[in-house]
Amino acid sequence: MRRSISSNTAEAFIRPLQSDPEIACLFLNKPQTKNAISRRMLQELQECLYTAKFDKGIRTLIVRSTSANAFCSGADLAERRSMSPMDVNKFLADLRTTLGQLEALPMPTIAAIDGPALGGGLELGFACDLRVVGHDVTKIGLPETRLGIIPGAGGTQRAVRLLGLAKAKDLIFTARMLTASEALKWGVADYVSTAPSSGFDRALELARDVAKGAPLALRAAKQAISRAVDLPLESGLDFERASYEVLLGTKDRIEALEAFKEKRVPVFKGE
Repeated sequence: MRRSISSNTAEAFIRPLQSDPEIACLFLNKPQTKNAISRRMLQELQECLYTAKFDKGIRTLIVRSTSANAFCSGADLAERRSMSPMDVNKFLADLRTTLGQLEALPMPTIAAIDGPALGGGLELGFACDLRVVGHDVTKIGLPETRLGIIPGAGGTQRAVRLLGLAKAKDLIFTARMLTASEALKWGVADYVSTAPSSGFDRALELARDVAKGAPLALRAAKQAISRAVDLPLESGLDFERASYEVLLGTKDRIEALEAFKEKRVPVFKGE
C-alpha cells in the first residue's frame, strides 16, 4: 500500500491520481507564499521522495502546486532572516541533497510550472527530467545575483548542463525573468500549454504518454541517459548495452512481443 503524507497540513505530500494510478503527483502546499521552500517543506519533500523511490507502481511523477497560478517561489526569505549562519548552511546542504534525490528518482519526473519558478523553485524544476510551463506564466528565473548571492542548490551546474555555458551565464548574470514562451525558446521549458489549458493539464498529457512505456524499460532508459553526461562515449555505450540486456528476459519484454504479434496494446506490469 502506498503511503501518502496527509494533505491537511503538510507543505508537501505525494498522491497517485485516481484517474491514472500509475501517475503520482508530488504536491507543494504552501499557497500563502507561492510554495516558498521552508525547512518544514524540505523535510516533507525528503519523505515524499523516499516514498516515491521505492514505489514500483509509479511510472511517472509530476511535481506541481496544490494552488492555481503557482509553482515554487524559491527559498522562504522570511524564514531565512531568522536563521543563523549555521542554519543557512544546513538548509543549503539539505536542499542540495533533496534536489539530488529528486534528480536520481528511478522513474521519469515532470515539473508542472503554473506560476513563478524563482531561484530554488527553478532549481527544483531543473532537477526534474522535463519541464512543462503554463502558457500565462511570466516569472521564471534565477534572481540570486540581485540578492547578493548565487544559485546555491545546483542552479549554476544544472543550468549549464541543460542550456549550455553561454545561456546559463546570461540567465544567472542578468537575473532575467523569462515568460513561458521565452522559457521554451531558451530550453528552460520543454513544453508550454495552449490556452486555456494549464501547465499541469499539458504535463498530465505528457505523463500519460510516458506511462505507456514498460516501467522497467523507462527506468533503465532514464538511468542510461542520465549517465551519458558523466561517461566517455565508449563507457556510456557499454553501460547502455548492460542496461539493455537486463530487460531481455523480463515478462514485459515477452508481453510486448506477444502484443505486437497479436496486434494489440501491451499490458505492462513492471516485471
